[in-house]
Amino acid sequence: MTHPAIAAGNVAVITGGASGIGLAAARKFQSLGLKVAIADWNEDALDRARAALGPEALVVKADVSNRVDVEALLDAVLDRFGTPNVVMNNAGIGNGGPALGELASWQRVLGTNLFGVVNGVQVFGPAMIAAGKPGLIINTGSKQGITTPPGDTAYNVSKAGVKVLTEALAHELRNIADGKVEAKLLIPGFVWTGLTTGERAVKPDGAWTPEQTIDFMLASIERGDFYILCPDNEVERPTDEKRILWAAGDIVENRPPLSRWHKDYGDAFQAFLKG
Repeated sequence: MTHPAIAAGNVAVITGGASGIGLAAARKFQSLGLKVAIADWNEDALDRARAALGPEALVVKADVSNRVDVEALLDAVLDRFGTPNVVMNNAGIGNGGPALGELASWQRVLGTNLFGVVNGVQVFGPAMIAAGKPGLIINTGSKQGITTPPGDTAYNVSKAGVKVLTEALAHELRNIADGKVEAKLLIPGFVWTGLTTGERAVKPDGAWTPEQTIDFMLASIERGDFYILCPDNEVERPTDEKRILWAAGDIVENRPPLSRWHKDYGDAFQAFLKG
């Protein structure tokens, strides 16, 4: 890696780091010589991650929706390794429900997916800036936060919030005099993780592995990308781009919201996709 934050001897912190994309990131950073700290709320997953990462890793139980837990995570990292150079706000959950769904489910999903990222940014960001060293804050978003398909509306809202937060963070960071900390938005495709497994026991052919996602993320960072828009084995970037453009076009063209799934616009969308 040519990015100065991702260098041997530096420190990486990953929330939601006990499985899936987070664990793949932790293992990759370790292989690059970084000191790694992970946080997660699932004790069984933390035990498995501890065994996989070895005693050199810092493994912390934390609920990222709880500001006190995130502050305690920073203290633990500072005590063990010093100021982090890379922070991945990656913890995420689904099944928040539709627009008219239960409030408790909405609060649970937004608490982890959105306020967990807010907490990570606001707790770790100032320490990284004050250190005056190259740094990366990588927030995990979702394509569902951009094209907002019908279904799990609470999840879509949480990830749309992460997108807006990370864009604003990038703007703020680049306007700090002599600032060396950058923000990136990771937008995974279909990835075989606990969040997408469902009842399936075997990885679908269309899904990427978490390791593929992290390799793509690092290549994107090396290119200087902010939007790390990941493909998968089913959807290539040109298709993603057209889906994103169509979603934005609902406003510009004054179409009904979510027209991609509207019975009167299905043929028009398919024609746009093929054009």
